[in-house]
Amino acid sequence: MMVWRYLWLAGAWTLAVQAQQSKPHIGFVYPAGGRQGTTFTIKVGRLNMQEVERVLVTGTGVTGKVTGYFRKLEYMDMKLLDEQLHELSRQAQGTPLLAAMATTNDTMVMAAGGPIAMTNAAPTVSSAWVGADEETLQRVARIQRRKCEYIDRPAYPAIAEFVELEMTIAPDAEPGPREIRLLTYQGVSDALLFQVGQLPEYTRKPMIVDRPQIPGKEHLALRKRPVREIEQRITPPCTVNGQIASGEENVYRFAARKGQRLLIAAEARCLIPFIADAVPGWFQPTMAVYDARGKRLAFSDGFRFKPDPVIFLEVPQDGEYTVAITDSLYRGHEDFVYRVTIGELPFVTSIFPLGGREGALPDIQMTGWKLESAALLRPAPDAKPGIHMIAARDQRGHFSNRIPFAVDTLPELFEREPNNDSAHAQEVSLPVMVNGRINHEGDGDVFRFTGRAGDTVVAEIQARRLDSPVDSLLKITDAKGHLLALNDDCEDLGSGLNTHHADSYLMVKLPSDGMYFVHLGDTATHGGAEYTYRLRVSAPRPDFALRVVPSSASLSSLVAVSTNSILVLRKDGFNGPITVGLKDPPVGFSSEPCISLPSGTPGSPEVAQIHLKTTLKETPDPVRLVFEGRALVDAQELVHMAVPAEDRMQAFLWRHLLPAEEYRLLVFDPAKKRVPKRTPPPIPAALLAKVKAALAANPAARFGKEMIYYRSWVLNHLYEEGLLTDQFFRFFWVHGVIFH
Repeated sequence: MMVWRYLWLAGAWTLAVQAQQSKPHIGFVYPAGGRQGTTFTIKVGRLNMQEVERVLVTGTGVTGKVTGYFRKLEYMDMKLLDEQLHELSRQAQGTPLLAAMATTNDTMVMAAGGPIAMTNAAPTVSSAWVGADEETLQRVARIQRRKCEYIDRPAYPAIAEFVELEMTIAPDAEPGPREIRLLTYQGVSDALLFQVGQLPEYTRKPMIVDRPQIPGKEHLALRKRPVREIEQRITPPCTVNGQIASGEENVYRFAARKGQRLLIAAEARCLIPFIADAVPGWFQPTMAVYDARGKRLAFSDGFRFKPDPVIFLEVPQDGEYTVAITDSLYRGHEDFVYRVTIGELPFVTSIFPLGGREGALPDIQMTGWKLESAALLRPAPDAKPGIHMIAARDQRGHFSNRIPFAVDTLPELFEREPNNDSAHAQEVSLPVMVNGRINHEGDGDVFRFTGRAGDTVVAEIQARRLDSPVDSLLKITDAKGHLLALNDDCEDLGSGLNTHHADSYLMVKLPSDGMYFVHLGDTATHGGAEYTYRLRVSAPRPDFALRVVPSSASLSSLVAVSTNSILVLRKDGFNGPITVGLKDPPVGFSSEPCISLPSGTPGSPEVAQIHLKTTLKETPDPVRLVFEGRALVDAQELVHMAVPAEDRMQAFLWRHLLPAEEYRLLVFDPAKKRVPKRTPPPIPAALLAKVKAALAANPAARFGKEMIYYRSWVLNHLYEEGLLTDQFFRFFWVHGVIFH
């Protein structure tokens, strides 16, 4: 059923997906964060980003700039780089070849196969570069780096190209997640997570491009890390950054004292939630802690229902310890990125209640690790209905993990025991929001209410969506115990990070006046102090939510119209029209409001198309736009903002709506030419004349127009990257151009 559901959704979202197919895409960010008050280099793997110009980071206190652009090299690139290396070597030894070629006609004559042939063997620094100047040595280092990273057929072409960024985090930047985007002169990418940390950081060397694995010869493609790089010594508290290659394990060694209570928490799946070509659809890390004798003290392959492992370690004695991290299936490639935080740090495992009423938020109890000196940072007193992320902070200023807290408008009460069966059911008056617990294994909670014939009642659980381990089972019975409705899992397309939609939902029309019972339990009969939930029992509250997909777009001023997909998620049976448009559009932007009607399939998303118009020729920065939907329910207007989202594929099949912080639109002038970062030198007329005369005597040495264009394109990009000298570029560019 679930497979069919997602296959159907893939068809329903076709229009939304088409808008993303050619947009710039970020595959990974490494390292995926850094410490306050530092400047460092990160590597961003990407697709469809020929000319990356700038970096966009949400929030304040974090800035970045592009320091290197590394497109995927082809065979011709490598031949030209080999030739440039050898020419630089000859110049260093006082025998430059190109200088001689540039002065005589006979040496400029090419064979039918192209330019002069040169060996592939790269010269060694010890013999070839004696006497070379600093500029030459730097160019040689850049070329050799590019050659080392060359793979003819990369295993994962979508992330084989990358950009290097210099990131600067201000000392007072607020800790926590940001979103990072890359900007080209004709587009803006999707967003990926970037963390601002508080602790010292260790970062392993970035991976080079993976080779494809051949069945039966997989070992030939495995990353061969030097032995000295397998294990790294660290000093907690700290955060370590790494990438896992296929079959690889990363090890960190540290000293600890008896009685220390260490938190060892990994971030991996939360950094890149979905990987299209990986099963189960993300990097699934495992962590283990060993003592000095190699005895395993702790192991984790996830924390409750979340794939990212967490270990709470009470150090048994003074000594050396190691933490090892790998993938549970020994997979890996460049986007298997992780951050592991180690130290005596706070970690919140649960809160109670999971939410509160608007304007009257309750006291919140928290449980977890190293919370003795920590205080929970509550939502603002005027917090609006919705989900708010909160955290604890200890006396040293260290923040814990972030946890969700729900704010609603309904009257609230707390579950009271005993209420394990119908005879002891807790009486409630509708509408109500009940905050409760599944106290122990096999526990169940029962609530009773009085209903009238023909009334429609909704019972809904919020637990898994609020990071509770409860996998709810919900049913409604009448006074005689007859089952009216039962539900285990209810899919919520708006909860894009969840893949197990474990929260239950029921909508029932009552057959007669009388007493009714809501029964709640855990599907696996689990329970405990942290098995908390929020139960809503009320009449239907018709409502809707919106997602705008994708979360960024580019618009040519020549076209001046952009079509955007709005996915409408209806709630509690709402079937009225929804008008979607721009909220407070910036100067130069407008939209034609669109009206969305029910799709005809209950619970199914509907896709509306909204058309943006602009009178601007270009925008220097991507503009932040806000979409809103309006609908009338019982003569009251409901207004909701559309949440920006990306359509993400999980493990070749399933699709999810991954939320983003903001929607960005770039308007560009297609007639505007990009300014190269390095301008090629002019070709002297005298040189062109000599070359044409020499080639006239050898008409067989001709290329097709496609090859000429391709060679010119390759030369320009290699030159702009700083890999070619002026003389080398001039010579080989002339060799290609004269064949037109």
